[in-house]
Amino acid sequence: MKLFDSELKVMSVLWRLGDRTAKEISNILKDETGWNQNTTYTVIKKCIAKGAIERQEPNFLCHALVSKAEIQDVETDELIGKLFDGSPDLLFASLINSRKLSPEQFQKLREIVAELK
Repeated sequence: MKLFDSELKVMSVLWRLGDRTAKEISNILKDETGWNQNTTYTVIKKCIAKGAIERQEPNFLCHALVSKAEIQDVETDELIGKLFDGSPDLLFASLINSRKLSPEQFQKLREIVAELK
């Protein structure tokens, strides 16, 4: 399932806070992004149509049907496919060679690799 940035904003609220009414999501995203209620409701309806959110009554309660990890996997696969010719090792090499990694981040990557062995 491919979610666009706007849809990810709605999903992020549900992943962080659990089930919320559409009104609660709208209020949160108004504060975080400046969206109005109509924008939020439109995006929620798109997420429902994609099967990412289930609407429950009463009060238009929204429940996430996909986990953050599932969407991260899809997005990671897409990134690897688009920018790294389908090669996870090229992505990893890019991360390691990046000058933007702190020593702590580099060490964390080492630990992850060591745990996978």
